[in-house]
Amino acid sequence: MRLTETAYAKINLALHVRRRRDDGYHELESLFAFVDAGDRLVARSAQRDELRITGEFADQLTDPFGNIVLQALTALPHGDGLAIELEKNLPVAAGLGGGSADAGAVFRLIGEAYGLPDDWHQRAARLGADVPACVASRTCIGRGTGTELEPVENDLAGKAVLLVNPRIALSTGPVFKAWDGQDRGPLPDGPVSRIAQEGRNDLEAPAISQCPQIADVLEVLQDTGADLVRMSGSGATCFATYSSHDVMREASEKLALEHKDWWQMQGSLR
Repeated sequence: MRLTETAYAKINLALHVRRRRDDGYHELESLFAFVDAGDRLVARSAQRDELRITGEFADQLTDPFGNIVLQALTALPHGDGLAIELEKNLPVAAGLGGGSADAGAVFRLIGEAYGLPDDWHQRAARLGADVPACVASRTCIGRGTGTELEPVENDLAGKAVLLVNPRIALSTGPVFKAWDGQDRGPLPDGPVSRIAQEGRNDLEAPAISQCPQIADVLEVLQDTGADLVRMSGSGATCFATYSSHDVMREASEKLALEHKDWWQMQGSLR
C-alpha cells in the first residue's frame, strides 16, 4: 500500500478573540480557510509506525518522537503500522496550522485505508484545537477553542492567495498573553467573502508587539494590488488574496526580488 496526501496550509481569513475562559483557553470565532498547497505525506504499510521528515523545514522539527504525525497515528486504529515520510514545506510556528494540517492529513490517509472511528472528531480535538478543521480542510467557521465547526457559504473557492513569512518562528502562547482582553465583537454574518472583508484578526496587534517584522510584511503586501491582506492565526505568516493568479504571480515575483529572505507560497483557496 502506498498513499499520498497534502497537508493543506490553514489560514484564518478572520479570527475574533472574544474572551479568556476559566480553563485558561480563549473563546474564539474563526473563519478557517485552506490553501491547495502545503506539506506532503507519503504512507506505506510497515511492521510498526515510523516517521521520516524531509523538506525545507525538516530541521525545525527537533523531536520526531513527539511529532503530531506520530501522535495522530497513535490516536487511530490502522493495522500493523504505517511508515510515513513527511515533506515539511510549511514553516513551523507560523500561524498556518502546519502540525495540525499534518495530523489532519494522517486522519485522511487512515480514513482512506481503514476508515475512521465514529469518535474521530473528539480524537482530533485532543491533538489540537485546529486539528478537526484540518481533517476536512474545507472552509468553515470554528467556535469555542476552534473545535466547534459550522459550515459556511464559500464564494471564494479558487481565489488566488499568496502566503508570506519573514522566516521568524512565533509561539502562540506569548501572542495570546499579549492580547489586550477587549472583545471587539462577533464574526459578521454572510458568505465567506463578506466575513473576510468585514472581519479582522484580533491577534495581529499582539503578534506585531512580539514580532515587528509582521508589520513590514503587511505593509509590503498592501502595495501589491491585493484584495485582502491580513495576518493568519497568531502569526507570523501573512496572506494576500488577489483578483487573478496573474496578479498574484506578479506580486510574488516582486517580493522575491525585493525581499529574498522572506518565505512565500502561492496557491488557491480550496
